[in-house]
Amino acid sequence: MELITETYKSKIACVLSCYDRLILSGTIPEISYGQGMTNYMYQKEIKIFDYPKFAEPFKEVIRANAERLSNEHGIDIEFIRKSGVRKESIISEKIAKRGTHPGIVHIISAMETCNTYKPWHDKTTGKTFLKIDQSKCLHYYFYFIDEQVGLGYVRVPTWCPFRLQVYINGHNLLATELKQAGIKYTMIDNAFDSIEDVANAQELSDNISIEKLHRKLDEFAWQFCPVYKDFNLRYHWSVMQAEYATDVVFSKQDDLQRIYGELLATAIHTVKPDNIATFLGHKLDPRYEGEVGNNYHVRIEGSRIKHTMGSVSIKMYDKFSKILRIETTSNDISFFKHFREVVHHDGTTSHEMAPLKKNIYSLSFLTDNLKASNKRYLEFISAFDNKEVGRERLERVTSSKTENNRNYKGFNLFSKDDLIILLAILRGEFNINGFRNKNMQKLLGFNGGKTSRLIKRLRVHGLIKKATDSYKYYLTKIGKETIIMAQKIKELVLVPAYCY
Repeated sequence: MELITETYKSKIACVLSCYDRLILSGTIPEISYGQGMTNYMYQKEIKIFDYPKFAEPFKEVIRANAERLSNEHGIDIEFIRKSGVRKESIISEKIAKRGTHPGIVHIISAMETCNTYKPWHDKTTGKTFLKIDQSKCLHYYFYFIDEQVGLGYVRVPTWCPFRLQVYINGHNLLATELKQAGIKYTMIDNAFDSIEDVANAQELSDNISIEKLHRKLDEFAWQFCPVYKDFNLRYHWSVMQAEYATDVVFSKQDDLQRIYGELLATAIHTVKPDNIATFLGHKLDPRYEGEVGNNYHVRIEGSRIKHTMGSVSIKMYDKFSKILRIETTSNDISFFKHFREVVHHDGTTSHEMAPLKKNIYSLSFLTDNLKASNKRYLEFISAFDNKEVGRERLERVTSSKTENNRNYKGFNLFSKDDLIILLAILRGEFNINGFRNKNMQKLLGFNGGKTSRLIKRLRVHGLIKKATDSYKYYLTKIGKETIIMAQKIKELVLVPAYCY
């Protein structure tokens, strides 16, 4: 199947995949849960009910540090009282005035929810300990422009256990790598408009040093949350949210806009929950209770469609009417799996497919998962647009064929019975794991013989292929294109026709 990137190669300036929004969390593992903080208090011989007295001085240290940094950089700390204020707008105005040179851009403070502890005495056991609790405390947002990671912020609470939140953008991180490699580029907001050497840029994106990022995060903690030094412990960094974008940059806005409307309309009508699961490398289990669905939205930057499955989503939009962006976002990276060592409860280990760990060193493995999701989506929408090739393949699939003196009729995309068959084999779990004769029997209500004849008919027309040394069948590329076309016909032609 020819992708959009090949079909419109002459009109495309570059194609690049890299991380976009990254929100990282810093915790001190030894004191980030109730029992851990309780143990620390006992080790220091501090009474549990003296916890507020113990924690109060740290708040003052963080406040004094914020005031020191504001004085050194000649900026005021801006306190935000109202909710809903866009901090990004404030920072944009500050940058417009000060420029983009490295340093602290602004400091914002706000009263926000935070994790904390409260002393507790259990009369049944006679034990005194700290329980996890939620409260509100003053938070500082330190916005900066850093030579390595570009524009970002560190969110610092003034109350123990001092969980940090760091925002950076992967495009800015890659821009630094491009500068160091001497590769010229231009950017619009958080997207590359042009790149001198796309192949090397992609290689740099695929091999961003997590070790360098780790050192930078430790540096931020040292600079903006100095109280952690008093615990003589180190921060552990994990991934709260990761966005990975594949940008297809068109040379002219008109070139993208000519095809984007149809891509968007077709995606709105044809992408179903099974498809969403397939994009994300999962199968839709009947027991799954999370949210799965589509959302269409028009923004200043362009129109967007978003497909959601629980904590993960994939969206497509036309950024500045020039960049076709496909972006997978994960709010829980353990949604994805990779082959790794697993330690079991009994102490034994094995190597198997297991959920990603949430620490920042999983970013390298997460890249493969997110890039694959974007590619599957790109393949799906590419099938909407290739009209000439589509006509040839339509004729091939709908025409009767003869093999070994036996005639196999073609598939009628306007036939209800044929549509049911075609849409059945497009189910998400079959795309990933394949299907067997018994799966089709159960799904379609056919007996074994009828199902065998159906599978033979699908194979003769090139819609499915048999896996080597197994009884499993998978969709071919032509099969995927044809069935997506069938789904499009159903949703855009047949359903509307019967509604009137």
